[in-house]
Amino acid sequence: MHVDTTDLRLLRIFLTIAESGGFAAAQSELNLSLPTISSHMAALEGRLGLTLCRRGRAGFALTAEGNAIYEEARHLFLALDRFEQRARALQNRMSGTLTLGIVDNTITDPHLPLERVFARFAEAAPEVVVSIVTRPPSELLRDVVSRQLQIAIGSFPRVALGLDYTDLYTEQQNLYCGREHPLFAAEDASITIELVRQHRIVARSYWGLRDLKVFAIAAPRAVVSDMESTARLILSGAYLGYLPDHYAAPDAQAGRLRAIRPDLFGTKALFQAATVPESKAEPMVALFLDLLAEETGR
Repeated sequence: MHVDTTDLRLLRIFLTIAESGGFAAAQSELNLSLPTISSHMAALEGRLGLTLCRRGRAGFALTAEGNAIYEEARHLFLALDRFEQRARALQNRMSGTLTLGIVDNTITDPHLPLERVFARFAEAAPEVVVSIVTRPPSELLRDVVSRQLQIAIGSFPRVALGLDYTDLYTEQQNLYCGREHPLFAAEDASITIELVRQHRIVARSYWGLRDLKVFAIAAPRAVVSDMESTARLILSGAYLGYLPDHYAAPDAQAGRLRAIRPDLFGTKALFQAATVPESKAEPMVALFLDLLAEETGR
């Protein structure tokens, strides 16, 4: 079947009907009479050679084929919308500077393929200068609020009012110890919260010392502002601390680090892109966020 503009119009009508829950429910949205809607559906089913929905006394319902066509049509129009957005961006020849803030040590994270985002962005907006800074989450949000940054990407323990947040993915984090630590050779079953409390635990300042709450410890024995410092303290064998699994993986595979009781101490950090609402109207920001959502599977 060769899809032409008439087919696209029929598919849009079908999407509206499916999302409205029936012909009558879609009337106001489509501004069409019931006989006209029925005629358009019959034409689409004829073009496809499929029965897309059943309607009658039992009510409206999509067939299995109708559900499949609905999903494909939805993806088709999302792709068309993205194409139109990017075409407009090229016509406008975007220029200027896109200011981004990213938390540290994300290059090992398979869920955040920024290199692909940057490559596609550079192709679509070749005249835009990309300016990137790496800072703790709270500082990134502060700089977005003050308009020093247009987009911040990270896991944000505190919510800054007035910003829009786009969920990207979740990062798995675990409590780790180094090879020289007394708990390295201990059986997981023997490790309890009470036992862990007896050892030095690294607190991350950018997480508001939340790492200590589960252990009910009043004050940390070490405070860090970045992930690399956490890793160095853990590798010393004198401290326990939280690391993302993707970051700890090379040392864990080499036998230098070990995750302790993932079932008890494991946690997930939600990664988001934060912007001021007005920034989303800027073509370069909208394009970058669109590409970021695509590459992270959102």
